[in-house]
This record gives sequence, C-alpha cells and structure tokens, in this order.
Amino acid sequence: MTRTKTNGLSRRDMMKTTGTIAAASALAGVVLPQVHAGGDDEIKLALVGCGGRGTGAATNALSTEKGPTKLVAMADVFQERLNGSLQSLQRSRQRQVDVPQDRRYIGFNAYRQAMDALRPGDVVILTTPPAFRWVQFTYAIEKRLNVFMEKPITVDGPSTRKMLALAGDAERHNLKVGVGLMCRHCEARGELFRRIKDGAIGDLTLLRAYRMHGPVAFFRSYAKPDNISQTMYQIQRFHSFLWASGGCFSDFYIHNLDECCWIKDAWPVEAQASGGRHYKTDAQGRPFVDQNFDSYSVEYTFADGAKMFLEGRCMDQCHGQFASLAHGTRGSAVISTSGHAPSRCRLSSTQNPMSANNITWRPAQNEPDPYQLEWEHLMQAIRRNERYNEVRRGAEASLACVMGRMAAHTGQVITRDQALNCAHEMAPNVDRLTPDSPPPLPPNADGVTYPVPRPGIVRNREY
Repeated sequence: MTRTKTNGLSRRDMMKTTGTIAAASALAGVVLPQVHAGGDDEIKLALVGCGGRGTGAATNALSTEKGPTKLVAMADVFQERLNGSLQSLQRSRQRQVDVPQDRRYIGFNAYRQAMDALRPGDVVILTTPPAFRWVQFTYAIEKRLNVFMEKPITVDGPSTRKMLALAGDAERHNLKVGVGLMCRHCEARGELFRRIKDGAIGDLTLLRAYRMHGPVAFFRSYAKPDNISQTMYQIQRFHSFLWASGGCFSDFYIHNLDECCWIKDAWPVEAQASGGRHYKTDAQGRPFVDQNFDSYSVEYTFADGAKMFLEGRCMDQCHGQFASLAHGTRGSAVISTSGHAPSRCRLSSTQNPMSANNITWRPAQNEPDPYQLEWEHLMQAIRRNERYNEVRRGAEASLACVMGRMAAHTGQVITRDQALNCAHEMAPNVDRLTPDSPPPLPPNADGVTYPVPRPGIVRNREY
C-alpha cells in the first residue's frame, strides 16, 4: 500500500474528518488545561505491544508532520516480538528511536515500566491483544498520558462498560485518545459521508459489508506445543481465542462495521446471525482447536428499521470480497472496496454501486493514507491542546461486533442492551495474569481442544 504524506491540515479539515465539529464549537473559547509537560517540544512515545500493528502505529507516530517525536520505551510479553519490532523501527526511523536495553521491558507488568519512562502528556501506544486494553488504559490515565489504542478496544459487555467509564475519566483529565479505526480519518470517506447526509442517494435503506478471504493471521490454531504455557499460547495466538481478541469477528470485521455505521450516522440496536465451523481438521486430519466460526452472516437493525448485512468468511478457494456498500432510495455508494485504503469510494445513480457506469461522484485518485492521517489528527490535538477522545466511538464499534458475534454464537436475537449488559466476562482476572496463571479459557477434558460456541444449546453466553 502506498503511503502518501499530507500537507498540514487545518482545524476545520481535522474536525470535518473526525466528526467532532459540534464538540469543538461547544468548547470554543474555553481554556483547557495543558497536558503536554516537559521543557522541549519533543513528544516521547512508548510502544506497548510490539507485533505488526504496533510497529506500524509506531512508524506512523514517528512520521507525523505535527512536531518532533521520539520512541523511548517498548514493552511486550514476548522477547522476540520486541526485538523484531525494534530492528524494523531502527531501520526505518533510526534517528528517532532511542530505546536502550534498560528501556526494553518484557512481562505482564512491562506496560507499567514503559509508561513510567514517559512524562505526563507524552503518548503511549497500546497495541496488545484487546483483552488487556482496559487494564493498560487505566494506568495510562493514572500517569496522565495521551493514548493511541488499536481496535477493537473491548471484547464483551463487561469490558465495554469499563472502557466507557474510562472514557469519562480520560475526558475529565483532558487526555487526547485516538482509536485505530483509521477509516474514520479518510478524507474521501468524509466527503462521501457529507454528500450522503445531504441526500445524494436519497434516504439510506440498506448497508452491506463483506470480508471474505482465506484464513489469515491467527484465525486458526493447532494444539498447544509443550514448550509454552496455556496462557502464553492463547495470548500468542490471540485471534483464535474470544477472551483475548473477540476472535476473527471482532478483529477482522470491525472496520467494515464501523464505516457502515459512520455512513448511517447511527449504531445498530439489534442483531440476528448464523455461522458455523465447517472445517474442524486440516487436510492431514490435524484438529483446529480455535474458537472461531469459519463463516458468519449477520443482519443488523437500526432504530429506524434500516438494515445492515455483514458477510464474513475465512475459507480457502472460495469467492472473495472485501467491501462496504450503501443503498438509498435514489442511488447507491461504494464506501470501500478491495481493502481499507485507498477506499475508492464513489456514488452511483443506480442500485449497482460496483458498476463503472452511472457514477455521479468519485474523489481524487490520490487518497492520503488514513493510517497516517489518524496520527496527524491526534498529534495536532495534542499540540493545540484541543479536546480529542475517540474512546466512546471505539467502544460502540467494538460493541456492535460483540452483538453480531454473540447472535451467531448463541443463535439468539441480541440487542445492544443485552450485549452491553451481558454478565459473561470472558477474562475477569486479566489484570492479574502471569505467564503461569490458569488461562482465562481452560481447555476441555482432553487437554487439547477448547470450548466452542454451540448455538441453540448455550444461549445466554458464547461458550
């Protein structure tokens, strides 16, 4: 993917893109407490979670045009991931990476040590598996740090309630918090949103989201090897386990759901769904032990009765599609196609948004990289001391995932309130985990496989 740097963005441009015009207007003229301390203009960074997404986020943070930044601390529970990330960052941004051996922290409390290396108003990047997000965000607020956190930010109802409460704490301390739903920062999608709000395709009646491709990341897992504990194995392969990530549903589908809800300018209130585990073994007969379904099909309903359909599939040699689409009474729209960036969004006068004919609007071909834009917007808010907090929106997008996933896994119709208030907390003691702790998901009696959803049999929780 080509990453295009952008010129400086005006406050007006930033507010349009992030959708916070009303909040900014309400705060016009208000003097906010300064949250970036220190005797120089350099903002120091700590990276907590050194996988591929963490390394990418750190690269974007070091590439920002909104003033100098420096990476000074890193933390992970796996030494090899920290080493690989550090080497990659040193190759690409060597002059901005100052992480000596004594600021490379390993272990479950490493996040605290990394944050302790920062000053109030610096930035911590939280890109560990999402189950740990509320724990680490709590400490970041205590340390008065600005935050960038990767999506999803919650995995179930109880963790969503915690993050919504923490959002209020961060707001009271005027901390700036970005959430890695970068599609919301896409300028082309922002223009599409404004045009649809102005009636370009009439009243919105239907949204469609597709993410169908082969198995990727840690979607599937085999039996745990002998050289690692259960807890560490489940963290290492976090996409395979619902407590750690929300599974492939939450981690893979959240962007498509979020951008559709942005275009609708609403969150769904109800979901019904189906899905299944079609492949329990590989071609050699080795069992897959993860908790994911191989396919998901969800019908979401909004308060006005409009529908949104999600089709998710992780299967080899099947039809693939990766897109978000919208339909209205007078036309249709591509929200995104062929991945997240560039969006290639457009408007059509017909109900066939993918057709090259009857296009009524499309953005300029050169779309600035939204992964970089989300960092420009966050850093601009820090430099200008503007209100900026994406946690509530991130929690709502994560909860929409929980609704659809829970509907598929239980076989029941699930409302937003049911998902939010569900008593099943998948990892209630995640803040006290150690490498040798009993895992949040104990294996079955065979010691190899794990509980999987059983729709219609287990109906009040996902497993």
